[in-house]
Amino acid sequence: MSQAVIVIIVIAAYFALLMGVSYFAGRGSDNSTFFTGRRQAPWPLVAFAMLGAAISGVTFISVPGMVVGKGYAYLQMVLGFIVGYAAIAFVLVPLFYKRNLISIYGYLEDRFGGSTYRTGAWFFFISKMLGAAVRFFVVCAVLQLLVFSPLHIPFVFNVIVTIALIWLYTVQGGVKTLIWTDTIKSFCLIMSVILCIYFVATNMGFSFGELTGAIADHPSSRMFFFDNPKEGTYFWKQFLAGVFMAIATNGLDQDMMQRNLACRDSRQSQKNMIVSGVTQFFVIALFLILGTVLVMFITSKGIAIPEKTDELFGMVAQHPDVPVIVLILFVLGLISAAYSAAGSALTSLTTSYTVDILGAHKTHDDKRLTRTRKAVHMAMSVVMGLVIIAFYYLSDQDAISAVYTLASYTYGPILGLFVYGMFWQRPVRDRLVPVVCVAAPVLSWCLQYALKQLWGYETSFELLIINALITVIGLRLLSVKY
Repeated sequence: MSQAVIVIIVIAAYFALLMGVSYFAGRGSDNSTFFTGRRQAPWPLVAFAMLGAAISGVTFISVPGMVVGKGYAYLQMVLGFIVGYAAIAFVLVPLFYKRNLISIYGYLEDRFGGSTYRTGAWFFFISKMLGAAVRFFVVCAVLQLLVFSPLHIPFVFNVIVTIALIWLYTVQGGVKTLIWTDTIKSFCLIMSVILCIYFVATNMGFSFGELTGAIADHPSSRMFFFDNPKEGTYFWKQFLAGVFMAIATNGLDQDMMQRNLACRDSRQSQKNMIVSGVTQFFVIALFLILGTVLVMFITSKGIAIPEKTDELFGMVAQHPDVPVIVLILFVLGLISAAYSAAGSALTSLTTSYTVDILGAHKTHDDKRLTRTRKAVHMAMSVVMGLVIIAFYYLSDQDAISAVYTLASYTYGPILGLFVYGMFWQRPVRDRLVPVVCVAAPVLSWCLQYALKQLWGYETSFELLIINALITVIGLRLLSVKY
């Protein structure tokens, strides 16, 4: 059986499972189900689903390859995620539940005014669209290599088919469907990684004890970097960036918070946040351990490490000495991550655009709101497809770094808006807030460039903090006395 046929069978089987879950989860769905899941989801289910929601196809492809140049430095950032999740649980979750928000950016309208509200919504829209496109682009590129290119099918058709499949299973159920599909995704991802480690290690003749010792002794398993503050892998830069990155990309992200707000109350949601934050550390560690195992495998075969480390996992999965089950697990983990992540992005983009930018929930009756929501959902699918195609021709960075770099620029102003809103009571000149939010990323880029050229300082993901700080300073300058 050819490689392309194996991949097609795995995709078809997984999609059939998704459609079955979507059908049962989406029965009797209405706009409330789509936007908030009627706030009836049990927190253990949401916590397990959040593991999958936080892991995209980019994580599956890019994180194992990170060990080549950065070791396990990413775990320093994930430790910061845990602190960030705690801050979300005890600061943001009660705030959002108290206001009974459909979209979390409704807080900005209450606190600042309509101009700030729309600014936050537009920054989320740009952030999520670009981030989701980068994540899904990586998956489409791999599927192109494994399936579509051998069949002489162009990349554009690849994107159209995969986006259409995602639109199909999310169009009806929304958040309720996503929680159940994310649960399946979490299980498939974790089992795929564990079994890939087992099969590749067994192929090299390692017992469990021997594998543990080999990983511990391997240079790629270094986790802590305290020696050079100028480097991007320095512990405190990674840790602090992780704290604020978690707050920005989870607590201030409609996509992620839409799931958390589906819990029955704030206490349930807090439990979900803490459990999923701690568990995520161990799941990411599994991906990095897999990376070390993959490096040991290709080294043992005398194969050169690929220049683009994102190709590492796929290279081993296709190697003739590796059992075909590894390729099947690779594809299963990849598509389970990709379909769920893209599906959740489409749902949150639809919610934010319909509620925050169009304000349709305030002006439309339920039937008209349903028609508008479905039209927006279709439009978001088309736009995402176009952005993915653009990335296919423009990308030159490892995917996980590209995602966090984009987040540093686009989530910085959102983080700054919420920080100012919660810790300073003075109002601001609402109509000038968009100017500050656009200027902050531009000034951040200029500062990043100057630090590199003048002092050789490599700005890592702490750029998010700098961006947010500039936004807060700008808002303070716009503040007015009561």
